[in-house]
Amino acid sequence: MYRKLISLIFFLWALPVQAQTVLPKITIGVDKATTPQDLAVTLQILLFMTVLALAPSILVMMTSFTRIILVLHFLRQALGTQQMPPNQVIIGLALFLTFFVMSPTIDRIYQNAWKPLQEEQITTQQALDSAAVSLKEFMLAQTRQKDLALFVGLAHLEKPQGPRDLPLRVVIPGFIISELRIGFQIGFLIYLPFLIIDMVVASVLMSMGMLMLPPIMISLPFKLLLFVLVDGWYLMVQSLIQGFAGVP
Repeated sequence: MYRKLISLIFFLWALPVQAQTVLPKITIGVDKATTPQDLAVTLQILLFMTVLALAPSILVMMTSFTRIILVLHFLRQALGTQQMPPNQVIIGLALFLTFFVMSPTIDRIYQNAWKPLQEEQITTQQALDSAAVSLKEFMLAQTRQKDLALFVGLAHLEKPQGPRDLPLRVVIPGFIISELRIGFQIGFLIYLPFLIIDMVVASVLMSMGMLMLPPIMISLPFKLLLFVLVDGWYLMVQSLIQGFAGVP
């Protein structure tokens, strides 16, 4: 046993020396672009890094993520399960549901913007404009005209011919407040049946004189049982997905 331990120590001690002689050296350099192709690749890398930096804001503010994460949070609060499901599960489920809802829009962006850009059929600005149009179509389908009119008035813009003529700086905040409104409405509907259970349990405990026993301890199993019996996850996800206009 000691012999194996000593051999392992010598192996670990000699590993850095062996790595220096075996592993390749990786370097990153910056040089001048000599051809138009080099410049195009450089601009694509710069565009990709910019999108990565803005990806969290795009994901939260311009997709279905806001509504989905609000509903999942209200559901956990209504059940009273504290940290179950944990935040990692809630956010992961919201992300995958967002990808599912946004898949038609992502496909259109790939076909109309990214693929032609890769084949050098359009310029970078044209690709960005085409991607913005696809995102705008999705957001406008979920946004109330009242919310759009609010930001058109605040921006002092002339009355547009149609919703498609609105700039993104008007569409995005209108879409966000519309999603917040719908998320809170769904959260209120989720709270109602669980609130009734809490009130019934609290009334029964008071009538029995068990004032020192927290009602949440008794109502939690009944709420979980109700949620499981009605297949709550299935119904909630189905309602969420079907609630987005333009999603098959």
